Amino acid sequence: MTKTATATPDEPTPRKRAKKSKPKLRDGVMKRGATWSYVIRVKDPETGVSKPRWVGGFATEEDAKAARDEARVKARRGEYIDRNSATVAEYLDEWIEAHAVEIKPKTLADYRHLIERHIKPHIGGLRLQAVRPARITKLYRDLATSGGRGGKGLSPRTVAYVHAVLRKAFGDAVRVDQLLASNPVERAKRPRMQLREPGKVWDAAQLRTFLDVAKEHRLSAFFHLAAYTGARRGELLNLRWRDVDLDGRQITISGSAAFIAGERIEGTTKSGRSRVVSIDAGTVQVLKAHRQRQNADRLAAGEEWKGAAGKDDDYLFTTAWGEPIHPDTVSSLMASLIARHNKATPATALPPARLHDLRHIHATMLLLAGVPVHVVAARLGHADPSITLRVYAHVINEQLVEAADIFAKQITAA
Repeated sequence: MTKTATATPDEPTPRKRAKKSKPKLRDGVMKRGATWSYVIRVKDPETGVSKPRWVGGFATEEDAKAARDEARVKARRGEYIDRNSATVAEYLDEWIEAHAVEIKPKTLADYRHLIERHIKPHIGGLRLQAVRPARITKLYRDLATSGGRGGKGLSPRTVAYVHAVLRKAFGDAVRVDQLLASNPVERAKRPRMQLREPGKVWDAAQLRTFLDVAKEHRLSAFFHLAAYTGARRGELLNLRWRDVDLDGRQITISGSAAFIAGERIEGTTKSGRSRVVSIDAGTVQVLKAHRQRQNADRLAAGEEWKGAAGKDDDYLFTTAWGEPIHPDTVSSLMASLIARHNKATPATALPPARLHDLRHIHATMLLLAGVPVHVVAARLGHADPSITLRVYAHVINEQLVEAADIFAKQITAA
């Protein structure tokens, strides 16, 4: 017979341990610790399998419910994006590295500069997914009013470059990395960008004067070729003798050279495509004379020659010891030649001009002579003739004014 133990009056009656109540999930919302969370089911677009997605950190139940409702709508539309804590600065760092192989070196350097100097200091600390169009609009406004050195505003062109970088980066966050449902930069108020037309350029007589002044310099052929082809500085400095067909009277422009952080970088042309540009008989003679001068430099340098082993592999424009020319050298040389001429002969002083203006002179003279826009665009290396039309709209307008008189004369002469 078993005895049942009974508690004596002095012994305490055993108490049942109170069970802790577990947090209850109510319609996808529950409290976890001090904050609230929600859960929704999201269908994987690749597998079609629906999986739960938990999102927490909300201060109140109402906040969690509001976020849950918004997430449910996005999930039904296939627009749901997992919550991510990455900041704008963190994403841009990863983005620029991932796209470094796709962007030209000079463009990459420009992107890095804009990101470090004008984007990160303003919105770098914001969570990427929290950026709204109004904040991007404010960024543009701040840059335009006080974003430059000494608190001065940036030019509309620079602000437009910032916009272009942000649009591309945030666009990739939507399409490639799937961190955003939409691109807030696309809905921001874009800075007004007025396309700057080339200013007044030299006429034919002034160009001839400058080229005559430059003839005495060993790099005179550079300025002649720039004026007679309209090629860009980097394109000309990238040319090798194998790119020149003197018998066929043409040059092939297939790349461009630039210096970035003290290092010479060679890449594709601005449009990414090579082009063949015809040259006149006079330019052929200028290049032949230039090659003779370079050959003399090679002989004088002897074993100290820094150029290529084969003459056809040498760059067209080199130093006296065969090294490629730095881009800043020819730009500053042009200014120096103009200043020297103006001091010596003030009666025929030349207006100030940049090296890039030789390209504008080439295009302007061809257009005013009635050369079709698509032909001029091909020589300049514009990806589309519409670019030529926009840049040289003032020249086209002059032709439009003359068109009425030309038509009238044709009818009268018939």
